[in-house]
Amino acid sequence: MAALRWLHRRYKWLVAISALLTLGTLLHISQRPPVVKLVRRYRSNEQHANMANWPTPLAQHWRANDEQLAALDTIIHSAQCTTCHSDIDWSHRQQRVVSAARTAWHSYVRDAFGHDDYFPLSHRGSNFTHLGIGYIVADVLDTLWLMGLQEEYKQGRDFLANQVTFDQRGTVSLFESTIRILGGLLSAYHLSGETDTKLLALADDLGSRLAKSFNTTLGIPPETAILRSDGMPFAGVCSTSESSTLQLEFRYLAKLTNNPVYRENVDRIIDVMLNAPKYDSLVPTRIDSKTGQFVGTEISLGSRGDSYYEYMLKQWLQTKQSEVDLRVEYDAAVRGVKKYLVRTSPRQQLTYVGEVVDLDNEPQFSPKMDHLVCFLAGNLALGATNGTHIRNAHLSARDRDDLVLARELGETCAHMYFDTQTGLAPEIAYFALSNETTNQITPNGDILVPLADRHSLLRPETVESFYLLWKLTGEPKWREYGWRVFESIERWAQGEYTSLDDVMVEPPTRRDSVESFFVAETLKYLYLLFDDGDRVPLTQYVFNTEAHPLPIFSW
Repeated sequence: MAALRWLHRRYKWLVAISALLTLGTLLHISQRPPVVKLVRRYRSNEQHANMANWPTPLAQHWRANDEQLAALDTIIHSAQCTTCHSDIDWSHRQQRVVSAARTAWHSYVRDAFGHDDYFPLSHRGSNFTHLGIGYIVADVLDTLWLMGLQEEYKQGRDFLANQVTFDQRGTVSLFESTIRILGGLLSAYHLSGETDTKLLALADDLGSRLAKSFNTTLGIPPETAILRSDGMPFAGVCSTSESSTLQLEFRYLAKLTNNPVYRENVDRIIDVMLNAPKYDSLVPTRIDSKTGQFVGTEISLGSRGDSYYEYMLKQWLQTKQSEVDLRVEYDAAVRGVKKYLVRTSPRQQLTYVGEVVDLDNEPQFSPKMDHLVCFLAGNLALGATNGTHIRNAHLSARDRDDLVLARELGETCAHMYFDTQTGLAPEIAYFALSNETTNQITPNGDILVPLADRHSLLRPETVESFYLLWKLTGEPKWREYGWRVFESIERWAQGEYTSLDDVMVEPPTRRDSVESFFVAETLKYLYLLFDDGDRVPLTQYVFNTEAHPLPIFSW
């Protein structure tokens, strides 16, 4: 009898606990917002209320001049020569880049294989979660494939397939995990023949976990994702670019898995953004996830703003130019950039893209240009040609204007490298507003670099634009510029490839860090820039913002 009473009490406790768990689950589910499926996408032309305070001088209305258009005509004429060849052995230069990638990979394998972060000088690694998430390996995998480094590719692929799990506790950056890991897995899966089911399964598992972050009132996710989570995540004011730079990856994942929810989640974010009032189609660097309104005090094509504009174009390209509203929004944003953000420096006549700051009070122009902004040169060329070489492209007056701006910005970004002592660009540059400006980095120059902004992370945006400008125009100087950048990297960062503290001194002090995008993007774009073939046709692929090529497709 005593045993029966003990079992009865034990059973009552189990029933009570089960009831509480059931109630908790129901309450948890009840917190989830209803999934809003918008019947149609609505693009608003409404101006932000703060524009009533904008001073007239902010609008400069950049346009290509006759001399610039004539120079473009010369480039277009030269592009008609299909038998012209260079005397430079670009294959040899390309193999130098392959050697650099191999060296960087082997150093990582030796010191920190499988870790999410790498410290080359102290020969160690660390993880972002307890078990690690394959951050570096996934990011560089398609570079290894493209370069023909098959042993290294197999080593990385086998690690991901057999040792990485996303079923673990921990938080990760939604944006970085999407563009680097998910994008890397999807690209490697496609490039290797779309037969490696383990890579696709890993991508699907990661995607399903990250997608829980979209379970907010308007679908705008927080900046961090919880790998083991459910219910309604908390999201407040979020980065504009991070929220709008998930679409290429999740849409392609939806295509591969035949799971439309992936697409619906990220399309919903764009629907909200298209519906929000803007500043002549320019957007601040923050968005309120609860109201769907853009907030923040600055408009920038640098940090927290850049890839909003990049993905607006690339989503349109990704689905064979079928979503016209995305192209309309991109074109309107480019008009806004020309109207408010483009300036020309007084002495060197460098065309650059600045920022509008202090939006809530007295908006004013700032001549600050992040290295990140250099993506725009290539993006403009891509938008003007739709990925077609100019010898075959039908260019409108707007396209020609955009191509001129692309070439001018490419030149400016080259100066950000070649005007420094090391031949490498700083993280951020400022431009002289008048002839009276002092403290330029070169005599009679226009570029200024504060001490805090002189570091180099070996970023890819400039060589990305060199690659796109070369592929779309055939103008040989972009390859030469890329080679000069690579030689500077080899001179100052070779061996244990690292970021650098100050590009204005020789030799620059090395940092005990290196970003995965050095191999995943910078070396990949240099490799493709020096390629005499067409490994990744721009009419068949779009690169995500981490340089992972994803195929163009129809739904």
